Amino acid sequence: MDPVRLGAIARKEWIQLRRDRRSMILAFVLPLFLLLFFGYAISWDIDDIPLAVLDQDGSRASRELVDALTAGGLFHVEQHLGRYDDADGPIRTGSVRAVLVVPPGFQRSLASGGPAPVQLLLDGADANTATIALSYADAILTQHSQQVLLQGRRVSAPVQSDVRVWYNPTLESRNMIVPSLIAVIMSIIAAMLTALTIAREWERGTMEQLAATPVHRLEVVIGKLLPYVLIGILDVTVATIAGIVVFGVPFRGSALLLGGMTLLFLVGALGLGIFISAALRSQVLAMQVAMVATYLPALLLSGFLFDIASMPVALRAVTTIVPARYFVTVTRGIFLKGVGIEALWAQGLSMILFATIGLGLAALTFRKQIAR
Repeated sequence: MDPVRLGAIARKEWIQLRRDRRSMILAFVLPLFLLLFFGYAISWDIDDIPLAVLDQDGSRASRELVDALTAGGLFHVEQHLGRYDDADGPIRTGSVRAVLVVPPGFQRSLASGGPAPVQLLLDGADANTATIALSYADAILTQHSQQVLLQGRRVSAPVQSDVRVWYNPTLESRNMIVPSLIAVIMSIIAAMLTALTIAREWERGTMEQLAATPVHRLEVVIGKLLPYVLIGILDVTVATIAGIVVFGVPFRGSALLLGGMTLLFLVGALGLGIFISAALRSQVLAMQVAMVATYLPALLLSGFLFDIASMPVALRAVTTIVPARYFVTVTRGIFLKGVGIEALWAQGLSMILFATIGLGLAALTFRKQIAR
């Protein structure tokens, strides 16, 4: 491999890239726009859940129970109901997400030391919100129940839990989403960028000139890939700074390790784009195929939205060939946990394998197209 010829191919690709406004927007504007857009748009945090209260007891104990449920700001009382039959209306119209029903005799049951059941009705049409609301309410009511049980007694609860959350103590979903978004966005952008390269040569009629030059096909592939590697690293750097400054996501790991892992991931993703471009010869078709081949797997099968361990066995097997899965683990690990190569070596090896396959397929397909 001759570095002079490699540099000449890279320089030629950079000149072509500078003259293509569409590619420049795709390379420098779209990644940051998508990060800001999805970073603000996607959130799994839920607070201020509207609640309706049907207090049939009307006692001090029932009012303390409602106060305990709304004290933390996770619930707020939207309306009070007069009859049990009225509970369905607010949930059906969506004005509340939950209804707390306190039956008559609640305070008397507490005073007698017996069970004092209450009912919480949740809107299951939004299963995600209902699950989170149920979790919040269960924790709050359990804590309130313990306080009532121990009130006025000099005894300790038989089991005292000390629950702590590491790496993301406030459980903000943004801290998990933003690092993963960098991986998902770059897997899409990288493949789409290089999907235009070889197809552009065919459509402009310059492929024959390129084929006539004494350049090895691997030099062509790597030479065309080099400018996009630099652009990809620049994009990840800007996205990382935006994640830290704009979204306040902690960065506890090594920037050097993130750079190295990014390089491995980009080589594979860019090689996939060149492979698609060489196979299809059409810029429009190549971009569409690159979009479909990267967007859906990166979004659905990388662990970004759905937990891979909870997927069926067949889908879990499919995720092993999705490169974004490994880069999502890398970005989350470096951003939030500050882990090093001792924890990410398996992901590194997987991305090396993916980069080798991507470059090999690109070079092989490029040779076959030239030979036609």
